[in-house]
Amino acid sequence: MFKILVCEDDRQLRELFCAVLRSSGYEPIPARDGAQALEITDRENIDLVISDVLMPKMDGWELTRELRQSGFSMPILLITALGTGRDKREGFTSGADDYMVKPIDIDEMVLRVEALLRRSRMVASRRAYIGDTVLDCDTLTVTRGDKRLELRKKEFFLLFKLLSEPGRIFSHDQLLDDVWGMDGGDQRTLEVHISSLRSKLRDFPDFRIVTVRGIGYKAVTE
Repeated sequence: MFKILVCEDDRQLRELFCAVLRSSGYEPIPARDGAQALEITDRENIDLVISDVLMPKMDGWELTRELRQSGFSMPILLITALGTGRDKREGFTSGADDYMVKPIDIDEMVLRVEALLRRSRMVASRRAYIGDTVLDCDTLTVTRGDKRLELRKKEFFLLFKLLSEPGRIFSHDQLLDDVWGMDGGDQRTLEVHISSLRSKLRDFPDFRIVTVRGIGYKAVTE
């Protein structure tokens, strides 16, 4: 059973999140602030962290940075009332994997937890299997039968990101933050890489990259 650390200073929300996760088959472990959450990670094998941002003693951004600096790689989902682009960028640059703005849709939260855990297993294994196609992180290759395609680093990890959650729409900003990070990519750079991937992957029919106008892109499996 996956252990999920729920870090939330609002007792009612903390109990609600734990109850929903428990009913979905997870083992929730509550924490009232970031300081207590860090203590828990020292003694428990945590698979995923859900954390509020605005908390006493240690906020969610600081908690995320502390976990990453300590070498923890579990997925982190930040939850906050702050929904500006600047706040989201702060969350992602601190090391978070996903971000939700209050009020929270509980069903969506569970779906995001499932997706983050699935993606973390893919990253841990360094491979992704989509139909008959295999993506190998160590060689940056896409293989299907006797077809083998070696991609550039940014192309590969852009494709890997999209295929980590087939059907999910990733915004331009999400893809730029996760794939380019501080390297300074822009929307034009992203468009060029998507176009290149589509051209190179014509002989790989197990998936395709779809443009969601005005938002971003998603991968659709066939």
